[in-house]
Amino acid sequence: MTSKTVTVIAVLFVTAAALSSCGNTIRGVGADAANTVDATQAAGRNVDRAASR
Repeated sequence: MTSKTVTVIAVLFVTAAALSSCGNTIRGVGADAANTVDATQAAGRNVDRAASR
């Protein structure tokens, strides 16, 4: 293998790893946002129940 071929393979590998990491991060942020909304809604229900008593 020539050094150019090795360099191209290395760049492709690093690019693939970086893109897969970004995908996982975006999914994680989406899950965190959904959990935040759920927690906020639950807190609102708790306040509503406490105020109704």
